[in-house]
Amino acid sequence: MPKVLISDKMDPKAAQIFRERGLEVDEITGKTPEELIAIIGDYDGLAIRSSTKVTKAILDAATNLKVVGRAGIGVDNVDIPAASAKGVVVMNTPFGNSITTAEHAIALMFALARQLPEANAQTQAGTWPKNGFMGVEVTGKTLGLIGAGNIGSIVADRALGLRMKVIAFDPFLSPERAVELGVEKVELDQLLARADFITLHTPLTDQTRNILSAENLAKTKKGVRIINCARGGLIDEAALKELLDSGHIAGAALDVFVTEPAKEHALFGTPNFVATPHLGASTSEAQVNVAIQVAEQMADFLMTGGVTNALNSPSISAEEAPRVKPYMALAEKLGSLVGQLSTGAIPRISIHSEGAAAEVNQKPIVSAVLAGFLRTQTDTVNMVNAPFLAKERGVEVREVRTEREGDYHTLLRVSVKTDAGERSVAGTLFGNRAPRLVELFGIKVEADLAGHMLYVVNEDAPGFIGRLGSLLGEAGVNIGTFHLGRREAGGEAVLLLSVDGAVSADLLAKVKALGGVKTAMALSF
Repeated sequence: MPKVLISDKMDPKAAQIFRERGLEVDEITGKTPEELIAIIGDYDGLAIRSSTKVTKAILDAATNLKVVGRAGIGVDNVDIPAASAKGVVVMNTPFGNSITTAEHAIALMFALARQLPEANAQTQAGTWPKNGFMGVEVTGKTLGLIGAGNIGSIVADRALGLRMKVIAFDPFLSPERAVELGVEKVELDQLLARADFITLHTPLTDQTRNILSAENLAKTKKGVRIINCARGGLIDEAALKELLDSGHIAGAALDVFVTEPAKEHALFGTPNFVATPHLGASTSEAQVNVAIQVAEQMADFLMTGGVTNALNSPSISAEEAPRVKPYMALAEKLGSLVGQLSTGAIPRISIHSEGAAAEVNQKPIVSAVLAGFLRTQTDTVNMVNAPFLAKERGVEVREVRTEREGDYHTLLRVSVKTDAGERSVAGTLFGNRAPRLVELFGIKVEADLAGHMLYVVNEDAPGFIGRLGSLLGEAGVNIGTFHLGRREAGGEAVLLLSVDGAVSADLLAKVKALGGVKTAMALSF
């Protein structure tokens, strides 16, 4: 009988579901890391919320562990690479608390508009400050959404019901999806200049970190009110404090902070600042939903092998897994490559399977492409929810199968529609198991996609490779592999270099400054 440990406080229905499905379950909460290490070896499954930190040390001690289930969205408290290395599936419940978080953002918007926390405090202190607070209506005001995905779209719906004008900045929001949501798609600078209220609904990634930087906060409309129920780190908190003190920003409400728990903060006590202790998912309905979902998912996996909402494992049957998994690895790498090399909205992705690739189950391959592509922009995507997220963003997904063989026994091609036209990458399997890139935007390039890489498009001219190599050598960057392709002699050439460490922004700027360079980007797989 599989055994599950619930290590964080969770709705009792979770334990009930485990027992009903034939699993043994222990509810032991509040343990220190050392105490958890001492007992984790007895369990096949670990159900957590946000308190338990599933570190490499805990995973190393979890000799029988097969699955970690997070009752909620964020998995910052789980070492996913370490779990993957141990063969432990990590699951979350990405949609269980979307409505709750969206409603919290709306509640904070009203709190700012009418200064409710300060008015409440002074009233209960006996001052009766009837003339001390002059609020603003939200009706007719412009709400700017930074991020129009699952939660952002719910906020938009509620705001439209309040007769607000909604504008949205989201690179992956297609014009068609914007029309469907009833919002106006704009660039970030437009949003900053026009919005009376700004709410953030995006994950924390390299692209979104400090998206409301000091520079961008200074571009906002005077009197703006800002709400963040997404992730700490999206806003420069010091700059926010300065602009609140100056009066440029009329109010701000944060449910999340760079450092949590935030028991002390420079913003605390600032007039027109509202803080809540990461309550976005804290409603009884949401906690019941995520508890039920995580228990059902974990029970399915432990009792039948079914995989749902896994962040490091695709949904696939045991029978077809050995044949399909190499294709999925190739598909995810190609999707990630296209995602990293493309900018702006992508209205269409096409997945073309040729030869032997056309004979296998296409659903996990398509999901792997979409997961690799979307993972460059969001940290909550997995093989299961990737198709849903693509549809939500208005991305059309096309599948094409060609059973005849071309230049390769098996080939997978991923094409995206961009403002610059159709762009595609293609790869094959060497030995039916090793993923390998064979074509990049129409240029024949054979390369392994792994680790840190440098992508360069340059004019094909003598001496360039030497200059690039010297630059990398001077920076102390070791080249692992070197892959070169070109359309024609003296034309456009493409370089893909694998390097031993991440390419810094400073080094990338120096590469771009080399004579003949048209494009240079740092990639990671």
